[in-house]
Amino acid sequence: MSVQNRIALVTGSGSGSGLGETIAMMLSQNGARVVVNDLEQAKVDKVVEKIKSAGGEAMGVAADISKKDQVQGLVQQIVKQYEAIDILVNNASIARDNDLLKITEEDWDIVLNVNLKGPFLLSQAVVPYMKELKFGRIINIASRDYLGWPTQANYASSKGGLVSLSRTLALELAKHQITVNCIAPGLIKTPLYDALPEDIKENLMQLQPSRDIGKPEDIGYGVLFFADDEADYLTGQTIFICGGKSVLSSLSV
Repeated sequence: MSVQNRIALVTGSGSGSGLGETIAMMLSQNGARVVVNDLEQAKVDKVVEKIKSAGGEAMGVAADISKKDQVQGLVQQIVKQYEAIDILVNNASIARDNDLLKITEEDWDIVLNVNLKGPFLLSQAVVPYMKELKFGRIINIASRDYLGWPTQANYASSKGGLVSLSRTLALELAKHQITVNCIAPGLIKTPLYDALPEDIKENLMQLQPSRDIGKPEDIGYGVLFFADDEADYLTGQTIFICGGKSVLSSLSV
């Protein structure tokens, strides 16, 4: 994979062995200079140190990507350090699952703000620099659940919006040699999954056609695929990395 010396910003990458950290590590291992972003500086610094200890180059910036002023500050720090942003991975995400009648307005707003508004603000902030370079890769981490899932009216809506945003930006930005693509993960072994009760894990596995759970590295390979220098004719696409779950016609198999 050719991402050598590319500047890659990965949001939500200070999460502690979650998707973001794995994506950041894999980009670094393939030669990118990585910007680690999350809400807490201490978590960001830990991932930066891991990357540097493995021989990579990284910087860390804590920022709330749902706030426009913090997004602008984040991007300005990156440009000041590296004079470019080549790859944007919109990975930061939260969930507030509940039945429709129990989802509060606050639960709706925070999920949409982080999962959809954040990628919009970041794309808006980085695209001018990508246009100057006539090169850019925007990779949005959606979810298989954007197809719909009980108790996820807010989460599924935010991820469905992210897919639509990706398709729209792909059309707008193709003439500037900027690609925009989406990855829709299915069931992945992360700290969030590990914290689930065993009965819920068992139910989820019964709905999994592969009868197996994905690894964060599976999503990292998808990011590398879209981020590659040679992937310049690949835009506006959503790939499911879900062990077949996206083709289910019902909630059971």
